[in-house]
Amino acid sequence: MMNLGQLKQLRMTALMTGLLASAISISACQQQQEPEPSLEDSINAEESVPMSADPADPSDTVVATEDASLNEVQDDTIANVNTDLTQITYLCTPALKVEATYKDETNQVVIGTDMGTVTLMQTNEGTNPEVFEVDTAMDGGRGFTQWRVAHEERATGIIRTAGEDETDISTYECNKT
Repeated sequence: MMNLGQLKQLRMTALMTGLLASAISISACQQQQEPEPSLEDSINAEESVPMSADPADPSDTVVATEDASLNEVQDDTIANVNTDLTQITYLCTPALKVEATYKDETNQVVIGTDMGTVTLMQTNEGTNPEVFEVDTAMDGGRGFTQWRVAHEERATGIIRTAGEDETDISTYECNKT
């Protein structure tokens, strides 16, 4: 996601790059003064014929040096903001750090831990608690992972996960940091 400041900086960089490219192309087309041959050059080399540096078809290049005002940049800038994406960090007991990225538009949450990363789908219509599940363990292997998050601000959550032996369930109680 780019914010308005980054978009303005990107536009200014593009403008400055265009000005620099125009200046280089203009200076490349201008006639250069040929250096006077020295006596040594004329002795060591055969007679040289200087070439013209005039372009075949002269063209006039216009370089705009005025900077756009802030209002012009604001009117000209289109920013897409993905508002359905929320990232929250949780600390859990027993010790586990969870990075949860909620994708509200698709009813998904991506849970990242030191055990692995999984994408879970919401399985209920409720908002308190929201229940997300996937049929893989946290490490991506066989098993299941379930994430229940409560409160409007998604302040607390519980992870339940198991590997191939689905009777050996690990449970973590998590609080938003």
